[in-house]
Formats: sequence, structure tokens, C-alpha cells
Amino acid sequence: MSDRHDSKSTRAWQRMLSGRRLDLLDPQPEDIEILDIAHGLARVARWNGQTTGEHAFSVAEHALIVEAIVSDQRRDATKPDQLAALLHDAPEYVIGDLISPFKTAIGLDYKAFELRILAAIHQRFGVAAILQPHLTAAIKTADQIAAYYEATRLAGFTAAEARLYFGEPDGLSSGLTRTLEKLKASPTEEAERRFLARFEELYRS
Repeated sequence: MSDRHDSKSTRAWQRMLSGRRLDLLDPQPEDIEILDIAHGLARVARWNGQTTGEHAFSVAEHALIVEAIVSDQRRDATKPDQLAALLHDAPEYVIGDLISPFKTAIGLDYKAFELRILAAIHQRFGVAAILQPHLTAAIKTADQIAAYYEATRLAGFTAAEARLYFGEPDGLSSGLTRTLEKLKASPTEEAERRFLARFEELYRS
């Protein structure tokens, strides 16, 4: 870690359990560790925690679903493509998961802040800083499909409400559809383990 964290100015870094300190205003790839990401995402609740079940539905679980949908819909997806899908919400390990209405209220400055951290994460793990438009579109579509199933299975939305806000989910294999129709939240440790396992499968292969 560099000396840039030693300034006595207002603190803008987050200390991680790995010992790393990530400067939120100037994130550096060498300060990013996948164990920190997995640990954080497994403990960040989607839908502000307003979901059914014993456990909160985590961003780690959402990331796994989005990656599974991208892989299901795009059989030509490469390992870096799949990794980009898995990491699409990775900045939330340090900035949390703000619901979409709040992001809209904050405006574009928040999005730029989020993208700066995501770019550092991409650089750390060998993902292109700027994704190809077709991949960006595929991840966005998968994100909407995941939101539809999370909304209707966990967050109390009717199917009509979910279709209005997230669109009609289509184009999925029957196997993945059946899995998503039975969606439920996992314990934190299981979500963290599954996220790390999928990361290792995509990144190390």
C-alpha cells in the first residue's frame, strides 16, 4: 500500500479485513482483494433488506444470478465476459447497495463515483475497463431479469408490478427458469462461499 493513505486530511478510505485500505476517491487496483469483495457483498442486502425469509438476500447472490443469466443467454460468452457479469455490482462491497430510486435522486455524480471504483476492480482482475456494448447490454438485461424474480419471489411485488418496472423475463432456459422460480436467500457464509467459488472458476481457469 502506498503512503497516500497517511494524509491527515479528511479520511476517504475504507479499511478492509484483509488489511488493505481502499481510497474511495482514488481507488487503486493493488488495494482491491477478492476476499474483501466477497465478504462485503455477502453482507450487503438487496432491496434494503425488505425481503422475505430468515436471511437477507445479498448482492453476492444477485451477482451470481446475473452471471448465470448472461451465461445462459449468451452461449458464446467468454470467461472475461462472465467475470464482468459476476463483478457488475462489485463496488457495492464498499459503498453499499442503494436502491434505484435513491440513485436517481442523487444523480450522475454517484454513478461516476461508482464507475471509478468498478474500473479499478476491472483492472485488478483483468477485465476490460470499458466493456463492449453488446456485453453491457447483456448484463443490463440480466440485471433486469434477476430483479424481476427477486421482486416477485422475495420483495412482495406482484407479477404485474414487476413487469412494469423490470420488463417481461424471457429467453431463459427452462432449467434456469425453474431455479429462479424457487429463489430464496442463503445464509451469509454460503453466499460468500459460492461467490468466491464462481470467481475462482472464472478467473483462475
